[in-house]
Amino acid sequence: MPGWFKTAWYGLASLLSFSSFLLLIVALAVPHWLSGKILCQTGVDLVNATDPELVKFLGDIYYGLFRGRKVRQCGLGDRQSQFTIFPLLVKELNTGLHVTILLLLFLALALALVSMGFAILNMVQVPYRAVNGPGGICLWNILAGGVVALAIASFMAAVKFHDLTERIANFQEQFFQFVVVEEHYEESFWICVASASAHAANLVVVAISQIPLPEIKTKIEEATVTAEDILY
Repeated sequence: MPGWFKTAWYGLASLLSFSSFLLLIVALAVPHWLSGKILCQTGVDLVNATDPELVKFLGDIYYGLFRGRKVRQCGLGDRQSQFTIFPLLVKELNTGLHVTILLLLFLALALALVSMGFAILNMVQVPYRAVNGPGGICLWNILAGGVVALAIASFMAAVKFHDLTERIANFQEQFFQFVVVEEHYEESFWICVASASAHAANLVVVAISQIPLPEIKTKIEEATVTAEDILY
């Protein structure tokens, strides 16, 4: 069994991996990856609205990987609607990219649990194989963090290069055309970033666990035998 120093750090590594697992579940469940302002271009063109009047045609939108909500402003007041990505809306998006993001995040969930298992294994015993030791913990954390980072980059690519927000805003709109005025990444996106950061922190934790502690040597006093001791 490893010493208390390594056991404590491996315990921290397992907690970080489990935290990453929980963060990914929250990121998948909460539909707040991105929010933005959408302008009803059709309404603006119809009334030839000027800058002060554009506020009447500004709506809101937010969405995640499975669902979202849109508030339309086309001069007739707020009209709220909710939508789901599957099964219809995903066909209007870059389907392959969106499914890839989901698969990467589900893979990251599994890798986070594997990295946690390796940390617990090293916490309770010293593995015979080097691949199951600290090197194995680092390997699985690099894989998990890399997969999460790839999913984040893929989502950013969908937003920037594939007009994700605009496609969602104009889904099933027959009479109105919306354009995106501004976009902001929301809490679910940053939770995902925190998940990847947890795996990066695990690499530091494992490195610290390998620092050798100075050995405390106790001085052994030599017994002296006197003539009186021999008589007794």
